[in-house]
Amino acid sequence: MSTTRTSPLRQRLVDRPLESIGRVARNVAEHAGQLGILVFGCARAFVTMKVSARSVLQQIYVIGVQSIPIVIVTAVLAGIVTSQQGGYQFQGAVPLYVLGSIVVASVVLELGPVLTAIVLVGRVGARITAELGTMKVSEQIDAYHALGRDPVAILAAPRVLAGVIAVPILVAIANVVGVLAGMVAARLTLGLGYESFLYGARLFWHNWDLLYSLTKAVVFGLSIPIISIHMGLRTRGGAAGGGRTTTASVMFMTLTILILDALFPPLLLQ
Repeated sequence: MSTTRTSPLRQRLVDRPLESIGRVARNVAEHAGQLGILVFGCARAFVTMKVSARSVLQQIYVIGVQSIPIVIVTAVLAGIVTSQQGGYQFQGAVPLYVLGSIVVASVVLELGPVLTAIVLVGRVGARITAELGTMKVSEQIDAYHALGRDPVAILAAPRVLAGVIAVPILVAIANVVGVLAGMVAARLTLGLGYESFLYGARLFWHNWDLLYSLTKAVVFGLSIPIISIHMGLRTRGGAAGGGRTTTASVMFMTLTILILDALFPPLLLQ
């Protein structure tokens, strides 16, 4: 009677994909669980009023006020590029005043919220991850626990609340600046008057567009600090680990912003 044995090489080829799938599933479940615990901890801190107003104002200054220059520059460039490309594509084919609607819709619905969020991922999200990661590897987070203080209420909740407050304001600024930049660019490059530009903008404007833009801003303003805090608190391995975690955090936040942006149209524009 003969027995069939699986060769070690064949067994490894079978086991390796299964190990990879299991490792990915475990990492996803681990991230999801830790994010859920973090969100619950922040919500509990808000409900129990354990969030310092001074810390929130300080984080609003860091996230919001200090980000205004780069947000304005990004919005100006977005408005100019949208106006020039729209003028190139539509000149001679449709009435030029339609460019006003193209610029306003592009900036308000898409470019204003998304580009602002991407800028904040690099400027704010990476900073939060690096700060908390440094505190984690230097055992400052453990010191809070040893003293009986909740690091989520002290470090995480103020940043989350500040992001929800500051990002919609930054997006509103980006929308206004982007539209004005597009209007000026249309006047200088295409000779489209301001009255004609605004006529086209009003012709196809929906009040829902502004609410849609600000809803995106609130969701992005919540996602960026939550993910950056979560990744910062997961930092291991000293300075090298901090660098790896910050890089992974930026990638994680950017993908999250793009995925959420893709989900908004079928959910809110149908």
